[in-house]
Amino acid sequence: MPWLCFLLVNTAVQTPKPLRFDLAALVAARDSFVFFLNGEERGQAVWQYDIQGDQLVFTATSELRPADAESLRVVMDRRSGAPISSFHRIAVFNAQSDTVLIEHDLFVRQGRVEGSRRVGLRDGRVTTRSVRTSLPSGAVWSDYGLLAAAVAIAAPGDVLKGRAYSEFGDSLTTLSLVAEAPATVTVPAGTFETVPLRSSVVRVYVTRAAPRRVVKGESLDGVFRFELVQP
Repeated sequence: MPWLCFLLVNTAVQTPKPLRFDLAALVAARDSFVFFLNGEERGQAVWQYDIQGDQLVFTATSELRPADAESLRVVMDRRSGAPISSFHRIAVFNAQSDTVLIEHDLFVRQGRVEGSRRVGLRDGRVTTRSVRTSLPSGAVWSDYGLLAAAVAIAAPGDVLKGRAYSEFGDSLTTLSLVAEAPATVTVPAGTFETVPLRSSVVRVYVTRAAPRRVVKGESLDGVFRFELVQP
């Protein structure tokens, strides 16, 4: 389709729009995904959204065989979209690495990200570092690019950019999303009409009809993908 080729080629020169997420559009839900690595099924994940007053609480657990286990808990303000806290723990069992644990426990207070970051080594040593970084108004967790992608305010052809805090990098970065042409996606949970959102490393396919959710994701190199199994 020539118009689509023109659209994708010209996103680089298009004036970006502010990156915003309508968190109030997310409803309480529990979604299960299956992971594929180089086309082979290698694990699973469960995402859960809970509404607690004005807060949206996202929790996720995942396992990527043969070695990695991950848990995540992110709290966000449903009205403003602002980040409140983030806990992320990754257990790594890789014979080629001395690192067996990466973890952060962060919260936002008075315009700053505060908390701690821990790294555990195979010999039992654990290094803990305090975090205290200014967070500009309007900035989000970098994880929003995945867990809140379904409610990014975007139409096909839009380029979105905004400030984000890298939870593991302890630094401010620019989160960019490109909304591509609508696509019909079939996954184990069914067939969905979606809008693909492309970041620098991954493309996620999100529904635009309620309930809003991510139904598929894939790394841009095609090595890794995940698909919705049970909504």
